[in-house]
Amino acid sequence: MTGSPPSNLNLPNALTVLRILGVPVFGYLLLHQHGLDVSSRVWAFTAFCLLMITDRIDGDIARARGLVTNFGKLADPIADKALTGMAFVGLSIIGALWWWVTIVLLVREWGITAMRFVVRKYGVMPASQGGRIKTTLQSVAIGGYVLPLEVWDNAFSNALRWATHVTMGAAVIVTLVTAVQYVQDAIRLRRDQKALAGNA
Repeated sequence: MTGSPPSNLNLPNALTVLRILGVPVFGYLLLHQHGLDVSSRVWAFTAFCLLMITDRIDGDIARARGLVTNFGKLADPIADKALTGMAFVGLSIIGALWWWVTIVLLVREWGITAMRFVVRKYGVMPASQGGRIKTTLQSVAIGGYVLPLEVWDNAFSNALRWATHVTMGAAVIVTLVTAVQYVQDAIRLRRDQKALAGNA
């Protein structure tokens, strides 16, 4: 006899919804006065950090307390993609990040997400270690670009800007490498499940 599934009205899902609702707030702060308002950029950085923290703890709480729900499985990646997507697009709008980087990253993120839904009937594709490294690098780089380092323009901020460029470069490389790996995993999963069905 199995217990009833957890209710959707739980803390992890509330944090996920909070993250979704926080995306337009973050976007407004980032784009305020086309990114030239220093205080708004600092508040945008603060908002981004807080929202990313909820991304970390909602999953930990859900797994630790047995509160994993279908709603959470669907809403959590949507919240993540909405937040990072807003960050990439917003940073390109204010001229802090090259548009080609934003396009490459968003095509990869949404493409892999769509592929996960397509192959879901064959099995679940868990996040890889490379995927987690990619997320960390992207988050650190986004944080660096959101801060108004170009406005502060001193030795320390200039060093941070270069570190941010290097981190984003690493994020782009890992993003593309993991995309290839996920495609290979999806092809392998589909092939293996079809072979099992054929032998059944």
